[in-house]
Amino acid sequence: MVIELLLICFISYIFGSIPSGYIIGKLKGVDLRSIGSGNIGASNAFRVLGKKEGIMTLLFDMLKGFIPTILIWIFFKNQNFTELGALFTVLGHDFSVFLKFRGGKGVATSYGVSLFFSIYSLIGIFLWIAILKLTKYASLASILSFLVVTTIIFFINNNAKFLFLVLFILILIKHYQNIKRLVLGQEHTITGGN
Repeated sequence: MVIELLLICFISYIFGSIPSGYIIGKLKGVDLRSIGSGNIGASNAFRVLGKKEGIMTLLFDMLKGFIPTILIWIFFKNQNFTELGALFTVLGHDFSVFLKFRGGKGVATSYGVSLFFSIYSLIGIFLWIAILKLTKYASLASILSFLVVTTIIFFINNNAKFLFLVLFILILIKHYQNIKRLVLGQEHTITGGN
């Protein structure tokens, strides 16, 4: 049991650590860590590299959350194992071992995780798109839409409440500077620096 848990945490973390945006940027000759927001996530990839690369980063980061989560469930059929693996996948993305423990903000990867736990998470994704189109603030769209997803999970999946509370708190922590800028009216839009 302990060995299985350690393996799940380790493999999930390594899988989540694969820096999708960084790799896609490097293929284009750009280091996302040194331009735009300095973040390797989909928002900065979209801003710096373009629409196609931003979408690719988004999809890869979501798959990083979904694939390990569903595989753990298939192999172990254990809710606690699955939730722990999901958490470590997001931690891998947020604090990638391949990038000296720097990483993205975990939104797309958390959405990938959420799609395993509830198809209703799609509501959050559509809401993210709507808020982004309306406000042009990727950070605001990320925080508000995942708050909605967390609320949905609280109502329909009692077993995953704690996991999604932790994921939402991680998103808030990773967006701390963005929140400060939003409050001060200094946050940049998806088309500007961040």
